[in-house]
Amino acid sequence: MQRFSSRAALCGGTAVTAVLLAVPALSQDAGDGFLGTVVIGQSKRDVQTQTATPVTEIDQREIDDRQGSTIAELVDSVPGVNLVNGSTPQGSGINIRGFGANSTFGTDQKVAVQVDGASVGSEELYRIGTQLFTDPTLYREIEVIRGTVGSFEYGSGIIGGVVRLETIDASDLTGGVPGFAVRPTLGYSSNGAGFVGGATLAWQPTQRMEFLANYTYRSQSNQTDGTGAVIGNSAFQLPSYLLKARYSFGTNAEHAVGFSYTSTTASDRDVPYDTFLTTDATFGNVDRFTKSDTAALTYEFTPVGNPLVDLEVNLSFANQEIEQHYIPGSSSCEGGPPFPCGFPFPAGGFAVVNADQRFQTTKLTFKNTARFATGGVEHSLRAGIELIHRDRLDANSAPGGYDNRFAVFAIDEMQITPSLTLTPALRYETSTVVGSTAPNNGTFTNDALMGGLSARYAFGNGFAVFGSYAYTEGLPIIDDLNSAALMQQSEKAETYEIGASFARDSLFTGGDRFAIKANLYHATLWDITSYTVAGSTTQRPNSVQTKGVELEASYALETGYYADLNANIASGAEFQPSGTIVDWRGVPANNVQLTLGRRFGETLDLSWEVDAAFAKVTNGASAPGYGIHNLRATWTPQNGVLAGTEMRFGVENVFDTAYTPYLSTRPALGRNFKVTLARTF
Repeated sequence: MQRFSSRAALCGGTAVTAVLLAVPALSQDAGDGFLGTVVIGQSKRDVQTQTATPVTEIDQREIDDRQGSTIAELVDSVPGVNLVNGSTPQGSGINIRGFGANSTFGTDQKVAVQVDGASVGSEELYRIGTQLFTDPTLYREIEVIRGTVGSFEYGSGIIGGVVRLETIDASDLTGGVPGFAVRPTLGYSSNGAGFVGGATLAWQPTQRMEFLANYTYRSQSNQTDGTGAVIGNSAFQLPSYLLKARYSFGTNAEHAVGFSYTSTTASDRDVPYDTFLTTDATFGNVDRFTKSDTAALTYEFTPVGNPLVDLEVNLSFANQEIEQHYIPGSSSCEGGPPFPCGFPFPAGGFAVVNADQRFQTTKLTFKNTARFATGGVEHSLRAGIELIHRDRLDANSAPGGYDNRFAVFAIDEMQITPSLTLTPALRYETSTVVGSTAPNNGTFTNDALMGGLSARYAFGNGFAVFGSYAYTEGLPIIDDLNSAALMQQSEKAETYEIGASFARDSLFTGGDRFAIKANLYHATLWDITSYTVAGSTTQRPNSVQTKGVELEASYALETGYYADLNANIASGAEFQPSGTIVDWRGVPANNVQLTLGRRFGETLDLSWEVDAAFAKVTNGASAPGYGIHNLRATWTPQNGVLAGTEMRFGVENVFDTAYTPYLSTRPALGRNFKVTLARTF
């Protein structure tokens, strides 16, 4: 930790405490009831103590309060989740438990991302991180599942975890009552002169029919770090929109059909090809156009009185396109003899810099939940099949082709006794990958059976223990077509977890609420195809092992005071063919995050957040620790002309600390003031 961190924490804590103590006096001066009704025992985020799965849910209120510019900025407070250059959509990536985004690729296929059920994200894009290219204002809920045990419903080869996003509904604005609702939003951030503006239109003509349209425009100039230096490649313009509809029908509205479509684009001129900024000006600059679209058509059937049928059919399509063209004269390697980089510079720039990328994934999922009992055991069985077609455009250093997959899965939550729950899970998946151009035009087939088991025992006093085992395989991807050996080898991983949780209301005083959950894990990955040994282009680690502990806790009083604590301690090892064991380079720094705040009914929410990362040494290279402070306030007047208006104020990195998070390749943002205004009419 930096020396000033403790003093900064004390100063920030004193300031926020003074504000929290001053507001009751202000409310008394303004008259009784000015601040509305107190919400009893409500923290910023619920701890999911009722399940053995390590899962965290971020609701609409938290999404709005964080005022994030990217989805990555919204999930970085989840233990085990870390950002790689998270302040811009083009360069941001998500790392969970040491897997996912890294300093070379935006994804390694071990973290899955879904938007309304559509599987999004690229494969291995060199120096470009575009797994989550979308705008936060389109979403009402984000669910983050860490590890493998909760992932079999969503894919194979998932070691890091799953990020699931659900777009906003019209009924969120109308309250489920027929009529119109309009919600304009306007926001500004000081660092980089960031701007966000948009509007959501909701129409519910009947109780069973609803329509929604959203348009959001977000932009910012280049930002600065804590020293005042410009953070390169941090400017962007990001228009996005969402269209959504839903219709329920049948005698008891047991049928429902829905449709959602999201689109986000960016047009960047004369920007570094390397969005991670790790290669100086070697590759030079490009004009880049990026587009990400998702569409989902759903059908739901939930007949009244039939617990064996709760059917959902989801047909989804995800499209991501990246077009880029080299800017002549922008590479440091460009020039005649003597060559600056020791070799003749290719005319028109490096081929990879001019490569256009396109990924399209079409998926059809049938899923049913059946609830029944056998021999005194209560079952909640989710079973389904998936048909997946992924198509990739052929590009330099990125072979093209298509990948057809078929999968069946089943997850049975079995209530053995009122205290004991066992949840076995299975997934079987086949794949056929076909290359589109020579020499990568072969056909390869693979299949795998994977699964796991979790157990949870609740003692009846709020305390519970749990554990799990999970095995998964990552089948070869289109990106491996340039190697016949890799196309016939799946990556394999197993994860062991054990933990405990405790939750109780009125624990220390009447109306309080306390919850805590700790989870220890140990994961091993072998038959590795997605990583090479540092310094080699052919050798691959024999195996990678990661282990860690994740902690989530919350405490809230009926007076409105609350505290949230998240912590992550992790380590990892890479076992190389030479017998050398080195630190696994994907493991983030240990960190802890504490939020203290107070709510005054539905009117005012004040909070102070401290995010501290500890110094980390990896294979002899050290990264210093840091501590940053964020202040947030949400004011929603309940009376008068401003009633219903939502005003959010935030100061991120209050003390303008200069730091670079471990795993990131760019400095983090300096002090940033944010304000957002929204109102639903």
